[in-house]
Amino acid sequence: MTESPKRTRRQDYAEATRQAIIDAARKLFAERGYFATKVDDIAAEARVAPATVYAVTGGKQSLLNILITAWTTDPIVEQTLSDVDTSTDPAAIIREVASASRTMREAYVDVIRVMLATAPHDQAVAQLEQAASAVYRAALVPIAERLAQLGGLQPGINAADAVDLLWFYFGYSSYFTLHDDNGWSYERAEHWLADQAIAALLTPSAQPRNKWCAGAG
Repeated sequence: MTESPKRTRRQDYAEATRQAIIDAARKLFAERGYFATKVDDIAAEARVAPATVYAVTGGKQSLLNILITAWTTDPIVEQTLSDVDTSTDPAAIIREVASASRTMREAYVDVIRVMLATAPHDQAVAQLEQAASAVYRAALVPIAERLAQLGGLQPGINAADAVDLLWFYFGYSSYFTLHDDNGWSYERAEHWLADQAIAALLTPSAQPRNKWCAGAG
């Protein structure tokens, strides 16, 4: 078996530099906003020259794209879809989706905020937002199809409708309303959203008897 080539010190330094620039951009975007953050600010935060930011990452738009891509391709997405594919319990599937959406929201809320706040005012970022949303919604398709395959969806709700409803409960706005506006804990929001999605999408026979109490958390 051929051994993988060892990383050189130069490669390690290059990767550390790239990560420092990405981390600096993420921090400043969250603190100041996309438009108020300049490449010179990112360079100073990362302790590199501005030219290095452009050479390594391509500038602000590219940096935001890197951050959005990290969010939309997080390994939890693939793991959740794999778990859904083997599950035979429609309610458990929705709870799995609720858990994953909460984890993703907690991990990337700053990136999501910057993207959504900037998109209406910048065409290039708007395209990034559209692409990210398309990826997000596309991940809900096999979930909805699995619920339909298991016969768990209520009469009159097809897989396409289920995607729309899953987006309603686990898209962008739900956690902003429950956690940010109402002050709910992420745990409380996750379980309440799961209960509501189960009630809205699933047949009575597929719904669990005992539900999590939304008053907790």
